[in-house]
Amino acid sequence: MRPFRRLWLVLGAASFGDWIGLLATSLFTAAQFSKPAAQGLAFSATIAVRLLPALFLGPIAGVLADRFDRRWTMVITDLLRFVIYGSIPIVPLLGASPGVIATWATIATLLGETVTLIWIPAKEAAVPNLIPKARIEVSNQLTLVTTYGITPILAALTLSALTAGVQNSGASLPAWAQPVQLALYMNALSRLATALVVFFGIREIGGKSAERQQAAAQSMSRQFLDGWKYIGRTPLVRGLVLGIFGAFAAGGVVIGSAKTYAVSLGAGEAAFSLLFGVIFLGLALGIGLGPMIVKDLSRRRWFGMNIVLASGSVMFLGLAFHLSMALLGALLVGAGAGMAFLAGTTLLYGEVDDAVRGRVFAVVQIGVRMVLLLAITLAGLLVGLGSSRRVDLGAFSFDVSFTRVLLLVAGAIGIWVGIGAFRQMDDKKGVPVLADLWGSVRGRPLAPPEEFARAGVFVVFEGGEGAGKSTQVNRLAETLREEGREVVVTREPGATDIGSRIRGLVLDKEHGAGPSPRAEALLYAADRAHHVATVVRPALGRGEVVISDRYVDSSLAYQGAGRTLPVQEISWLSAWATGGLKPDLVVLLDVDPTVGLTRVSSRGEGTDRLESESKAFHDRVRYAFLDLAAADPKRYLVLDAARPPEELAAAVASRLADLLGPVPVTAPTA
Repeated sequence: MRPFRRLWLVLGAASFGDWIGLLATSLFTAAQFSKPAAQGLAFSATIAVRLLPALFLGPIAGVLADRFDRRWTMVITDLLRFVIYGSIPIVPLLGASPGVIATWATIATLLGETVTLIWIPAKEAAVPNLIPKARIEVSNQLTLVTTYGITPILAALTLSALTAGVQNSGASLPAWAQPVQLALYMNALSRLATALVVFFGIREIGGKSAERQQAAAQSMSRQFLDGWKYIGRTPLVRGLVLGIFGAFAAGGVVIGSAKTYAVSLGAGEAAFSLLFGVIFLGLALGIGLGPMIVKDLSRRRWFGMNIVLASGSVMFLGLAFHLSMALLGALLVGAGAGMAFLAGTTLLYGEVDDAVRGRVFAVVQIGVRMVLLLAITLAGLLVGLGSSRRVDLGAFSFDVSFTRVLLLVAGAIGIWVGIGAFRQMDDKKGVPVLADLWGSVRGRPLAPPEEFARAGVFVVFEGGEGAGKSTQVNRLAETLREEGREVVVTREPGATDIGSRIRGLVLDKEHGAGPSPRAEALLYAADRAHHVATVVRPALGRGEVVISDRYVDSSLAYQGAGRTLPVQEISWLSAWATGGLKPDLVVLLDVDPTVGLTRVSSRGEGTDRLESESKAFHDRVRYAFLDLAAADPKRYLVLDAARPPEELAAAVASRLADLLGPVPVTAPTA
């Protein structure tokens, strides 16, 4: 981790140089002119020119990062930037005219950004080689918070302190010692410092893997095409790249339309500044706090969720009618975009091959810039062309703001992109999304069902004490065997040797005091895990019909409702124990507890611990069973246990016939 700490210092210094250079260069160029119009043009041109290299060099910057030694690439590009940025404050000392000074500042900025495009993918591709895979997300958080949270504030404070110090001192300083010039020197020196640290202190990022050496033997055009092919043919990477672009496009639309949108709220310049600032506040909060909130939630799922969050918040902005609502929407847009970017880059770090990592990150980094710029520009252009329209429907009329329509459309497109990315990347198919999110927030993420060749049918009988489950289990098994089907009859607890010992612990009263409610729930889960692994799954894999007397619902009803333990915790525990295995049919034999317990007493065999519980306990169990059946009626068959056993057996066989299909024909033996 020591090399990464050094790289983090490099990234922090480079980011500080970027921000203070952006501010100082723009102010320095504008200061060369006296007329306000010329100052504004010079200021904007210096900023806009930073984006031009991405249009031309962007596509091949990643190829250069993958083709050459990354350590030397970073060192050489930083030394070039030291010379380029250092020349900006020196030109005025040579007696050049204001026009020449401004022109050279613009050219130097263009050259510096061109070199930066090569430095960025080399740096991004080097990070995963310096830290364990499990720490990539934390390193991303640290890097992004430093880049977009700490260093821009530090740069602004530094420039303000330099300016205030000169003004308060009242001293007459030479031209080379003015605040803006000093800030430009800092920008240049930060590049020299990073070059020295990388060269002497981070030797680990040097060299090339065998795959990169093989790729370097190819032509640059071939490497360029291979990088794009890799993105196109890899579903995960393709989904990540498109999703990241979609998240930043949503943020760009909000920024580009913010000024006009503020007017539609009846606010002014202050509201625009607030909306702009709140988006970046949300970005920082999402990056810094997001992983702490969702904990172990699948990052693939989290990525898609965040795109939907950001895009849905854009739509919320389109409907907001008060500034407070708009600020909340802007905060969520920033948070969603920040968390999507964090999740996306973390996944890319871990999933992309080292041989093409530079090219992939070049596409992401440069694409984000271009998408953000394009979204801001188009949004500003469209809201400028459009205006509010009065819609008259006779009985009533209202104003429709084109800005709000744009936000609604952009949000809807973003949601569509987010859902597409989620479906393409989902690694927990079959697990409910919101339940998984809530479980992860509480520290208990849901596990996806374990995949196995399931050829058989799984039938479970549930119900309270004395419902007649054992009778119906045996009747159904006899009927199916007469049809020529292979049947396995089992129960919980006690179907295995281990299960028999657990059954004695939880049910037999002669063993003394029973286990506590939580211990009881864990014992049932232990029995179920072993039962499913050794009896149920193997039988289903062989194509047999498995009939079980009790399963997961009994724990939800008895330990959840009966013992008043949190049902969600029991559900999570059971799902983990069974690997998500669900029955094809649950037959619930509903019986009034008074009737059922009377049946148990009439057997003359005594009662176990559960049968000895109070009527209130059994009432809670009964209604819990009925609630479970009502929540999933397609999977359940609810029957009145007071009906004659023959009628119950016929009803079960009729319902099961649709699941079983025709009886398999066994070929005669010779």
